[in-house]
Amino acid sequence: MTPHCILVTGAQGQVGYELMRQAPRSMQVIGLGSDELDIRNAAAVEQCIAQLQPDVIINAAAYTAVDKAEGEPEKAYAVNGEGVANIARSAEHHGACVLHISTDYVFAGDGKRPYREEDPVAPINVYGASKLAGEQALREHCAKGIILRTSWVFGSHGNNFVKTMLRLGFEREEISVVTDQLGSPTSARSIAQVLWSLTGRYLELNDLPWGIYHFTGLPACSWHQFAEVILQNATALGLMPRAPRVKPITTAEYPTPAKRPHYSVMDNQLICQKLGAPQINWHAELDQCLRQLLESPDSA
Repeated sequence: MTPHCILVTGAQGQVGYELMRQAPRSMQVIGLGSDELDIRNAAAVEQCIAQLQPDVIINAAAYTAVDKAEGEPEKAYAVNGEGVANIARSAEHHGACVLHISTDYVFAGDGKRPYREEDPVAPINVYGASKLAGEQALREHCAKGIILRTSWVFGSHGNNFVKTMLRLGFEREEISVVTDQLGSPTSARSIAQVLWSLTGRYLELNDLPWGIYHFTGLPACSWHQFAEVILQNATALGLMPRAPRVKPITTAEYPTPAKRPHYSVMDNQLICQKLGAPQINWHAELDQCLRQLLESPDSA
């Protein structure tokens, strides 16, 4: 029997790397980076999907430079908006389902309780707006689609907050980190695990409860709290000789080109109830990430 074909776009990014690392041997998994498949090119996307005839497309391709997006919105929208539309149209035409990664930044960040899937969206930066455009494109053009909103992604591969803190920890005695932005660190590894679980469930049942789901690590924390745990754990593991002081500052003291939500914690109950996804503790995932960096620092 011919194995099911799964196409992973953005295979060289943080989540894409983990998706390929965890790829089930029972499936034919084809991972393409942006140099192999530019999702902005509708003709290239159509040709690729027509040739491969994948059962499932996991879209991990994204423009993720939040601050840079403010100065080049057309690039962000080309990937995060139109790129998703290209995948959605071709997937619908060829009968594939799409599992797509989105972000907490689709919300304004002025809430007082964890955001639920049905809460109003109101992005406050270009990156969030471009990701919302991708969500809307997928829902409009593809009947079989799941949007997985996640946040504060970290892992042993690629650029992320954990690796930035480790680099700064070597360079400085003191690091200033904002304390008035609350969210949920989420490991790329756990995101990949959930996406493969959904893929297996779809291939078994030929159906899924389509729609938008939130999946993040627990518990919620501030960037400052996250930084302190990263540096303390890294020092305990011997990744760095000593932990620098982490100075709490406000968002106003650290202006950036893109506004960030002050509160972007998301409610994970729906994905647990409808899809059986586990609750993931980011402390355990961080420990696993740091140990991986300790064992193979070149995995980045």
